[in-house]
Amino acid sequence: MQHLDPESLSLLALGEELGNDAAEHLRSCASCAAEYASLRRAVVAAKPGPDVAALESPGPQVWAGIHSALGLSPAVAADPLGSPTASGSPPPFAPSPEQPSSGSVTPLPSREAGARGKPDRSGGSGWLRRPGVWLAAAAATALLAAGVFWSVQQNQPVVTPLSQTELAPVDQHSATGSAQVVEAKDGQRTLEVRVDKNEARGYQEVWLIAPDLTRLVSLGVMTSESGSFPVPAGLDLAEYPIVDVSDEPVDGNPAHSSVSIVRGTLAS
Repeated sequence: MQHLDPESLSLLALGEELGNDAAEHLRSCASCAAEYASLRRAVVAAKPGPDVAALESPGPQVWAGIHSALGLSPAVAADPLGSPTASGSPPPFAPSPEQPSSGSVTPLPSREAGARGKPDRSGGSGWLRRPGVWLAAAAATALLAAGVFWSVQQNQPVVTPLSQTELAPVDQHSATGSAQVVEAKDGQRTLEVRVDKNEARGYQEVWLIAPDLTRLVSLGVMTSESGSFPVPAGLDLAEYPIVDVSDEPVDGNPAHSSVSIVRGTLAS
């Protein structure tokens, strides 16, 4: 079974529409469905809901952890969400003492009164305009994005490229493509094939063929522009270096139709 690639799973988790084929695959593939669910949980966690204003304010240990993880300077070590009165400092815009008025002298408005009289053009609470709060929010977002990236990367197997080739059109066809063989840590080799368009009248089948064109091994059916096909254990690629994508009629005959769309020879 050809699984969805990590990029497609990430786009699906972000709410992108990738067509009915991807949705049908998720319904039938437990592995891809589990990976999608994991990525979706991360995306949902990153999006603030309608009740975000009612969330409990995090304790100072949260900012301390962010500050330490990002290696920030001591100048921003204080918790940006901490109450200014907790440290004993006076609240901002403290009202000035009342001054007695005499004659026609009009007392100046206090800074607090000016702050109350001035409309809030930011559209939000005053604490949202504090630079430290935005720094904390940016740091938390960066950590979350790094976590999602790490989750995706952890689920990608480490592979080593072994050989590759460009696929050229054969006979009357005009499609082109590429192919490469990669090896995973466990020794499993995989042929990754990409063809820029499907010119098959029936269906596309991927083969490895010997140079004399008399011996060949079918790796499977290719249903999209790209596909990954396990290479049988023990198969010597030096003896089967030709990658061939053929046009096969739906006739039940497992032999090669002798109609090739693209072909190339693997080289390390």
